[in-house]
Amino acid sequence: MKYCKKCVMPDTRPGIMFDQNGVCCACNHYDMRKDVDYDARFKEFEALCNKYRGMNGENGYDCAVAVSGGKDSHYQVHMLKEVMGMNPILYTVEDNFPMTDAGKHNLQNISETFGCTIISCKPDIRTQKTIMRKTFEKYGKPTWIIDRLLYTYPLHMALKFNTPLLCYGENVSYEYGGVDDVETYSAKEQINNGVAIGIPLEELIGEGVTEKELQLTLAPEPEQLEQLDVFYLSYFMEWNSYRNYQFAKSRGFHDLSHEWDRSHHVENFDQIDSPAYLVHSWMKYPKFGHASATDYCSRAIRYGLMTRDAAIELVNKRDHDLDSRSVADFCKFLGYSDTEFWSIIDSFYNRDIFEKDDIGRWVLKNPLTQSS
Repeated sequence: MKYCKKCVMPDTRPGIMFDQNGVCCACNHYDMRKDVDYDARFKEFEALCNKYRGMNGENGYDCAVAVSGGKDSHYQVHMLKEVMGMNPILYTVEDNFPMTDAGKHNLQNISETFGCTIISCKPDIRTQKTIMRKTFEKYGKPTWIIDRLLYTYPLHMALKFNTPLLCYGENVSYEYGGVDDVETYSAKEQINNGVAIGIPLEELIGEGVTEKELQLTLAPEPEQLEQLDVFYLSYFMEWNSYRNYQFAKSRGFHDLSHEWDRSHHVENFDQIDSPAYLVHSWMKYPKFGHASATDYCSRAIRYGLMTRDAAIELVNKRDHDLDSRSVADFCKFLGYSDTEFWSIIDSFYNRDIFEKDDIGRWVLKNPLTQSS
């Protein structure tokens, strides 16, 4: 494993690229912001909104936002409703897991604070559990069905409610490094990224699951997708997830302060809705040698909020240590014993980058150090 010389991201992150100086593409993209005319970009955003404003009549919805209730969702809704004067309807997917108090509050807060209707998709629990077990045990992607719905469900609803202007937050591949990290305002191609694809439909069918139960996970037909104008807000302005957090707090967003200190995270404000969901995002660690601590320390370095030395210390302390509350909620939901759960996790450790130490712990062969 090699690590970015500016942040702490390893070259094992799928799709990430390093330049000849050992700097990752996410850091280079961040540095390139100084050459972007964001005033001109904002005018493009105004023109985009003007195209659709009032399209369904004076009181009709004229745009939509895919939301979770999180910090970025608060900022997205603010920009469309309060800054641009649009009338958005919000689409969300609930994962059926036990929620944190903060998660419950925030989804209600975004509706109450901004005066917006939220239409929620709660997957049928029987199908969700069946698919989760399959995708966890074979692919190490336990919440694939939820993540897939996050990309497809808002598309279906945008067609149904005639709100073709559909907002997503950031272009994850471009902002943080990944496959197809092209800077573009169009978010249509995100349904083809590594999170949302890679599992054949025929593998999901069986054990009581038919194609009928999976209809919402299928993307609209190409000719239907062409009717939509799906965009990344991050294209039009300098995206900063920490700044979004500060804004969201000013509008009633709650973080996890005084509720839960997650052992494998270094912050308390992102992906805070349900502990069980975090097993999925942590699965990057056994497969690729990095997880949420690496992700957020890398962002903090780019934002000027943390030194690389401080990040190294936090990553080494936190990244590997999947929180016990996440494990407990996950196992209870799917009916795994702790032994079954950790046996499955053990099977996903990448032997090319991990080895076991003298006391049986998985450790990186090339750990992150100050000289990395």
